[in-house]
Amino acid sequence: MRTALTSLTGCRHPIVQTGMGYVAGARLAAAVSRAGGLGVIGAATMSVPEMTAAIRRVKERTDAPFGVNIRSDAGDAAERVEVMVREGVRVASFAMAPKRELIARLKDAGVVTIPSVGALRHAEKVAGWGADAVIVQGGEGGGHTGPLATTLLLPQVVDAVDIPVIAAGGFFDGRGLVAALAYGACGIAMGTRFLLTSDSPVPDEVKKLYLAARETVVTTKVDGVAHRVLRTPFVTSLERSRLVRAVANGVRFRRLSGLSWAGLIREGRRMRRGRELTWAQVLQAANTPVLLRAAMVDGRADLGVMASGQVVGVIGDLPSCRELIDRVMAEAETALARLPAR
Repeated sequence: MRTALTSLTGCRHPIVQTGMGYVAGARLAAAVSRAGGLGVIGAATMSVPEMTAAIRRVKERTDAPFGVNIRSDAGDAAERVEVMVREGVRVASFAMAPKRELIARLKDAGVVTIPSVGALRHAEKVAGWGADAVIVQGGEGGGHTGPLATTLLLPQVVDAVDIPVIAAGGFFDGRGLVAALAYGACGIAMGTRFLLTSDSPVPDEVKKLYLAARETVVTTKVDGVAHRVLRTPFVTSLERSRLVRAVANGVRFRRLSGLSWAGLIREGRRMRRGRELTWAQVLQAANTPVLLRAAMVDGRADLGVMASGQVVGVIGDLPSCRELIDRVMAEAETALARLPAR
């Protein structure tokens, strides 16, 4: 299946794996790219040396194209871009709209730039700045999310911009891929579906909780902005004690990141500028890496949060990335073949 996405990135199938922090490391990204999709390293939760090492591990495992996702508001974003250019990364992905100069640098080096957005105005902004494509995530998606459903946001963006649009939020099978193509998208991006594969590094006991889950909740108590996660007793308790817990996790995040207190304050200022957060929300934002790591790396679901899209309620297996992508494409071909008869 050839689309603008496959032509732009060089992947065989129009399927992107999103850059999930603490989940989308070299192992998962390489497995997706080997299977014909576009694997993406979630480097926002990595240091620059860790990101560089992950890129090299993927290159050792496959010669297929892959991407790297970073935070556009990070103080070392320019340094990370230079690493991507030097290492020959095919696609640069951003969880927030990247600065105009970052897009320009990547384009000059021949790196495909694909920001992720959750609002029409953000899509229009990055398209005007020269982004090569855009991932549009509707409110069904996991992690940081917006209020508008994919079925409403996607056609708005497709009609408004003249660059390829990739649909995210609520996708898990071939029927969804065909629906996205019908809306005018060039492919789909999936996070939760790839998290629940045998190639995902998430601890088995945490995967079992995902498979058993039928409900997600959008809360602002994790980091001050809307965050879709699994509904768990820990999330309920988090909503009752955000200030004390935010302070404690701020201390833990400083230790994990290696930042000095001055560095942590500088990072907070950047977050305020980039995301228009209050200082209270900046304090809460320290929760995110600590709480995600507790569940996704340490396996402590009782002490962490588990970002999840609403599709978790219809996922019941753990295929390999190759099995999943082959299945999605077969389902898409079947759905397309049935359309004329209908």
